[in-house]
Amino acid sequence: MTHPTHPRSRRAEEHALFARLARERTPAARDAIVERFMPLARQIARRYLPAAELDDLEQVAAMGLVKAVDRFDPGRGLAFSSLAVPTIAGEVKRYLRDHAWSVRVPRDLQETYLHLDRATADLTAELGRAPTASELADRTNHTVEAVLEARQAVTARRAVSLDQPTTGDDGSESIGALFAVDEPAYETAEQAALLDGLLRSLCERDELILRLRFHEDLTQTEIGERVGLSQMHVSRVIRAAITQLQAAARG
Repeated sequence: MTHPTHPRSRRAEEHALFARLARERTPAARDAIVERFMPLARQIARRYLPAAELDDLEQVAAMGLVKAVDRFDPGRGLAFSSLAVPTIAGEVKRYLRDHAWSVRVPRDLQETYLHLDRATADLTAELGRAPTASELADRTNHTVEAVLEARQAVTARRAVSLDQPTTGDDGSESIGALFAVDEPAYETAEQAALLDGLLRSLCERDELILRLRFHEDLTQTEIGERVGLSQMHVSRVIRAAITQLQAAARG
């Protein structure tokens, strides 16, 4: 039966490994420390699955571990993990920022693209030119449609801000401006929402008269018949209500 290592034993082992590195300053002494703490590096790498391939993450985590070994000062009396954990995690996050997919796409498409990426490099070396989609499909046992779909998916590796300037002569225009169109319905909706709020400031009768006139397009005479007022009275109500709305809009 295997018993867990006591914390004091781990600290003693850690101290002995770094004491050896301080004495010898050899690659073998450093490798012994890296080997001892690789399980920690792998554990940190697995936290970030499935953002990238596990093998890639473990390699990056190992690089972070080596950096932590080189920077660690045993004389400060701290545990090595206090430096190793943030250093390894920082390296993995930096890798994901620079290499991983910024937009989530199906896992199978990511794997297909990675497969195609390797096949593209091999075929380019063999043919002396970039391979066609058909040649890639033959090499990787995918359909041409799958190759094209995976190529399209690679655009999700990076999300581009719509505020980013274009690469034109002066760069004064943003990328978003290239796709933007005027949408008059937005302004109409905003005006309708504003008007609804203003109408609530009127009394119930005046609001009804305005809605009958401008929404249902009734004549003043028809409105008068509906609400029991003369056409002249309706005209005065409409003018006074509009004046009140204009004042409320300005205020």
